[in-house]
Amino acid sequence: MKKNKISLLTEGAMIAAVYAVLTLFFWQFSSMQIQVRISEALTILPYFTFSAVPGLTIGCLLFNVLSGATVLDVIFGTAATLLGAVGSYLIGKAGQTIPFAKFLVPIPPILANAIIIPWILKVAYNLSDAYWYLFATIGLGELISCGILGMILLFALRPIRGILFQKN
Repeated sequence: MKKNKISLLTEGAMIAAVYAVLTLFFWQFSSMQIQVRISEALTILPYFTFSAVPGLTIGCLLFNVLSGATVLDVIFGTAATLLGAVGSYLIGKAGQTIPFAKFLVPIPPILANAIIIPWILKVAYNLSDAYWYLFATIGLGELISCGILGMILLFALRPIRGILFQKN
């Protein structure tokens, strides 16, 4: 039992590190109005393991702090990632009884970010763009990173999920 907890903690820490490093590495694609965070493809990982929920959240928090984001961005940007990750985890749990649920996994992070990030950009960074324009641009970036890249990752990992992820 103790070994399983340590394995899950390690798994979450590794996911946090990969998310933060990917976001830092591809920073030029993830700023202001148009954001395609390559690291957001990892938001499908809660489909496989609960440890991805704190891992993604901490990874996002690390990036936001290291990048010098405003306090509002650190708090609410991280909250958007947490909400999306929890939603993806719950869909993954439902996937045990609903066969097509795997196709719904990227929807929570897409929606959480498309709804919350435009507000952050307007309030914390004083962008004058209309909320709905920002909703569309952030949503499109999330669709690319979560909906396309994330689903490619999900289908690539499914055959080896038992090797990569601890059973919760």
